[in-house]
Amino acid sequence: MLTYPGVITVSETALEFLATLLADDRARQRTWRKLSARDQALLVLAHLRNGDTYEQLAAGFQVSVGTAHNYVREAVDLLVRRGRSLLAAVWTFAWTWSNFLILDGTVVRTNRIRAHNKLYYSGKHKHHGVNLQGLMDPYGRMIWISDGLPGSTHDLTAARTHNILQVINRAETIYLYADKGYVGGESDRLLVPRKKPANSELPDDTKESNRVLAATRAPGERGFAVLKNWRVFSRFRGCPRRVGTFTQAVFVLEQEGI
Repeated sequence: MLTYPGVITVSETALEFLATLLADDRARQRTWRKLSARDQALLVLAHLRNGDTYEQLAAGFQVSVGTAHNYVREAVDLLVRRGRSLLAAVWTFAWTWSNFLILDGTVVRTNRIRAHNKLYYSGKHKHHGVNLQGLMDPYGRMIWISDGLPGSTHDLTAARTHNILQVINRAETIYLYADKGYVGGESDRLLVPRKKPANSELPDDTKESNRVLAATRAPGERGFAVLKNWRVFSRFRGCPRRVGTFTQAVFVLEQEGI
């Protein structure tokens, strides 16, 4: 087995943040690990940012594959506990001067799941994956990300499942901009483009309204683009039910550690 040095394109702040989180948890539980908290944090960042496999991590850090897996799981779960609920994120945003959020969805690609092949297959994206919903502020900065649902789930169904529309309805000063995948949502505060009628054209004023909506939504693409810089999501090879947990952990790192 050959090993080689590598580079992880995250800041020292992220490493120190995660190492402190791990060290505090060890002190609280009075537990011991083979690797120091800093080395464990480095191992976890190598997995999340570079997409290094557990086998590669085990060889590089001289631990077993099972230990590498446990180290990653432990750190991810600690990070997720620091995340905010949908309600907390929306109400925190409501105190800002902005009055709208951008709702968007994506599908994180996964390996083919034999037992649930059709359930996780996204017909829109033509691959197996997990559906995630995110809320971005007007500048495209993500303020909340959902847990994962099977890739076959429609975006509007996912928004309903996560109670996004209900929460926005309760925040009476906030509007929600979304694409055509959310047409039909039960909310007066949901703003979506008008679809072209069959065998006819949209009026010019409606076309202009759609263009304005598209321009307003455009920064929302940045939120998921930032998360997908973490190569573990290039093709997630773990249990698909853990995709949402991993994205929430990375979101916390982006918010607090970088």
